[in-house]
Amino acid sequence: MEGSSEILRYIVHYGLHLLFPGLVAWLFFRSNWKRAWLIMVATMVVDLDHLLADPVFSAGRCSIGFHPLHSGYAIAGYGAMTLWPKLRIIATGLLLHMFADYTDCLWMGRVMPF
Repeated sequence: MEGSSEILRYIVHYGLHLLFPGLVAWLFFRSNWKRAWLIMVATMVVDLDHLLADPVFSAGRCSIGFHPLHSGYAIAGYGAMTLWPKLRIIATGLLLHMFADYTDCLWMGRVMPF
């Protein structure tokens, strides 16, 4: 039973990373939704900060509050970026990424304070 829960967790996690930005792009950036979706998915490059960790990957680790680009300060910066129209799609993608990672932390019961 635990294995099926893990599979569902991964489906939800990666669905939030890939499909949810598409829905947000279609709802809020409709005139250029495909471009907005691609930009938001491209913000997954923020996970490069995982390369600074040892070990690089740990299945039970909560990214929020652990990696530098997943810190409370970084997330506040992403929120501030939404104030600039030219950065809004990138900021939205970064915030959606943090939301996806946060839900994963909730799922694992490892919610870290900001």
